[in-house]
Amino acid sequence: MGQHLATRVEEQRDQRQRADAERSERKEAILGFLAAAQRVELILDRRKLGLAAPEDPEDEKLHDLWLAKKAVELVCSHEAAQAAHDYTDALHVCMRNTVVTGQSTSKRERRYAFMEAARDGLESGRPRIRR
Repeated sequence: MGQHLATRVEEQRDQRQRADAERSERKEAILGFLAAAQRVELILDRRKLGLAAPEDPEDEKLHDLWLAKKAVELVCSHEAAQAAHDYTDALHVCMRNTVVTGQSTSKRERRYAFMEAARDGLESGRPRIRR
């Protein structure tokens, strides 16, 4: 009886450690994606304000963003991966188009959708943020 209980406690601890490691991996992928997205958003904001672009090439920032999106696809839920893809696609379109026509609304909506999917994926248990 005692050995069975000890084995069961150990199994529960292992499951908890695996769940914690998986959550940490998801969180790292989400933060990496958000950092890459923010660098692209900075370029777009500066462009919109007529300011000089950062020294880093825009293509490199887009490449970093698509790469970070792939990490989200590998370790996060389908919903978070789809939202990351949609947000990345919206940013890509904004970066490639020089004429801005309603793109910021689409970009904002997709960022919001990603943030909520990421929050759900991290099992925050918190209510949605009104935006």
